[in-house]
Amino acid sequence: MISLQSVSVRVPVPRAPGQGWGTRTLLDDITLDLGERRVAFVGANGSGKSTLLRLLNGLVLASSGRVTVDGLDPATDGKSVRRRVGFVFTDPLSQLVMPTPLEDVELSLRRTVRDRTGRREAARGLLAARGLAHVAEQSIYDLSGGERQLVALTAVLAVEPAVLVADEPTTLLDLRNRLALRRIVAELDQRVVLATHDLDLARDADRVLVVDEGRIVADGAPAESIAHYERMMA
Repeated sequence: MISLQSVSVRVPVPRAPGQGWGTRTLLDDITLDLGERRVAFVGANGSGKSTLLRLLNGLVLASSGRVTVDGLDPATDGKSVRRRVGFVFTDPLSQLVMPTPLEDVELSLRRTVRDRTGRREAARGLLAARGLAHVAEQSIYDLSGGERQLVALTAVLAVEPAVLVADEPTTLLDLRNRLALRRIVAELDQRVVLATHDLDLARDADRVLVVDEGRIVADGAPAESIAHYERMMA
């Protein structure tokens, strides 16, 4: 279970010259229990949905309130939480740190597969399972956006997290790769929590929440929540 109890996130912002600093509220008094297998957050840019996702593995810490993932608090048990919660960013280049896909997946396996030869073989197998064997030793800068996103996903899943958190994972993808990623997400054994502008991807979820100005303004079945969001945007 993922739980947020009265969680707010505030950040410092400069006031007018000579006026010092004030605060900006990114999330305001959020209380949620997320137990469903697939959960999607939708909302306009700047609504707070990405901040909310980053709370789940300690990339952002709550200013007040408490976040727990299966009883663990990212603020005090960050390493344990990050082993349970894998995070996929909107732009895969922000998390692909090695020159090639093979090396990046090997890096993810370093803690669990000690033998170097075995680690390389395991990495090749994981890439092949995602249809990426042909790009395993290419530069990540020579890959398409869809290939990069699949490599990032493969690297995150290599450590077998219990929860996959994905922040707008289809934003940079063309239709073919968006459809491919939807199929992959639907087939994963992990619980998945994502933020997205892709309403078709959101419709695949068991529960959809609408975020607006740092608050949850709708929460329910996909059809109901998405209809609420579309009315907001009209």
